[in-house]
Amino acid sequence: MTTGTALDPVTVEIIRNALNSAADDMNATLIRSAYTPIIYECGDCVVALLDADHQVLGQSAGLPIFLGNLETCTRATEERFGREVWQPGDVWILNDSYLGGTHLNDVTIFGPVFVDTELVGFTASRAHWIDVGSKDPGGSMDSVSIFQEGLRMGPQKLLSGGRPERSMMDIIATNVRFPYPTTGDMHAMIACITMGEKRLQEIVQRFGLPALELARDEIFRQTEVLERAVITAIPDGVYAAEGVLDNDGVDLDTPVPIRLKITVAGDTIDFDVTESADQTVGPVNCGVAQAVSALRVGYKLLVSPDLPGNGGSFRSMTTQVRQGSVLGATAPAACQWYFSHLGLLIDMVARALAPALPDQVAGASHGDSMIVLTSGTDPRYNREWVSLEATVGGWGAWNGSDGESALINNVNGSLKDIPIEVLETRYPWRINEYRIRPDSGGAGRWRGGNGVVREYLALTDCTVSLWFERSRQPAWGVFGGEDAVGPEVVINPGRPDERRLLKVNGTAIREGDVIRCATGGGGGFGDPTERAAEDVRADVLDRHLTPETAVSRYGIDTSAVA
Repeated sequence: MTTGTALDPVTVEIIRNALNSAADDMNATLIRSAYTPIIYECGDCVVALLDADHQVLGQSAGLPIFLGNLETCTRATEERFGREVWQPGDVWILNDSYLGGTHLNDVTIFGPVFVDTELVGFTASRAHWIDVGSKDPGGSMDSVSIFQEGLRMGPQKLLSGGRPERSMMDIIATNVRFPYPTTGDMHAMIACITMGEKRLQEIVQRFGLPALELARDEIFRQTEVLERAVITAIPDGVYAAEGVLDNDGVDLDTPVPIRLKITVAGDTIDFDVTESADQTVGPVNCGVAQAVSALRVGYKLLVSPDLPGNGGSFRSMTTQVRQGSVLGATAPAACQWYFSHLGLLIDMVARALAPALPDQVAGASHGDSMIVLTSGTDPRYNREWVSLEATVGGWGAWNGSDGESALINNVNGSLKDIPIEVLETRYPWRINEYRIRPDSGGAGRWRGGNGVVREYLALTDCTVSLWFERSRQPAWGVFGGEDAVGPEVVINPGRPDERRLLKVNGTAIREGDVIRCATGGGGGFGDPTERAAEDVRADVLDRHLTPETAVSRYGIDTSAVA
């Protein structure tokens, strides 16, 4: 198996896949045990195995925006309490926005892994809790302080030596609106990291810790070598891009600029966002850890998309984030909808590097989670509910392919929207319509993907909160491709009380009201006049394009086939 300090390639690959499989087992345990649809249907979660130095050994599919972020929580705990704080059977919890980077609803549960008396690593899981006691059920679109956003927990013990810390669990249960499903999700996360602990112990016991460490070092080395080779192929220089959010959710008239500068020098790459806007009054801020994660996602999409993230990733990458900025928020900045500028930032990485990597980049995606949050009392069961779902949209085209339609945004990765059957069963809503939104993708030699139209009919009085973004700057095209159409939300379309909104907090909805949500498309790639006529005709047949748009954007008359 080993020769001196080397490990044979077959064993390295077996260990690599064992670690990734262990992470998959953790993720399956969490999703199958969870109590709320945001986890068991949508998959708003991620898990990871870490080594004793907090480096990623294996991470499941999940939200890319948590990439390389879970280790921040274990490191912060050790920095606060010291290395000796880790004890067998302990389980910890943390959701502080300024440590973990995200909003308070994203709760991280983690614990050490021991074999005999030796600390060999950590397991960690993060999942969205449907409510953490914010001023409005589920979360607020107009919060101006972290203290309005719910229970904020620095690193705290949930279990000591395998025994529950009842006082901490009671604090959680009494500070959330829905204690039963929330504590159910909490125990599902504990089961998840316990599964990871078991799997990591089995790997260590099977191969021995020295072999695991040799395999880890080789996996990390391979990853670093491959990434540096890709960066070396990028011409040295400074690349830049700028984007803008519609607003911060409170001051609806003022855009929020995001600025990115990328410096490539040899086999290293630096990402600088220090010129972005100062932290805002409204809840679009995030902690530094989350800004770094977004930049890592943008990096990985271009540099190493086929490699699973591990401790060897990002060694050639540095980041510059300014404390006090919208990407490096400090207390008491509101952070509830922290992701809007992160999706924008990921697209901006591709925009900045497009001149150097024309065959790797794509047009921008629709870019945001497009949140629909509803709450009220369900008359069928006489109980309160809160639902939250992200809405899908169009992705950008690239050199060789049209963009995909009806996908979740790049921040959320494998997240799914709530199936109609589940939503109608659990909540007093009926979905009147769910379809592709034709003509919403940007025109191009390769067409941007389309957004969707999803129409809700209220079966009872309730409240609705909306967070739809990228109307000021819809998904842009590249290399001559056209920009996409932005989002649109209409309440009671065509009625005298019709309203058009994109961001609103807790607006009253009456039984019989209709909410029509239309998401944006992705940017196009290349000159639209170069698109093949047969592709345009196929788009009309498939209802990706209307016949009118086929003529106006592509100059193709499809009346014979429409």
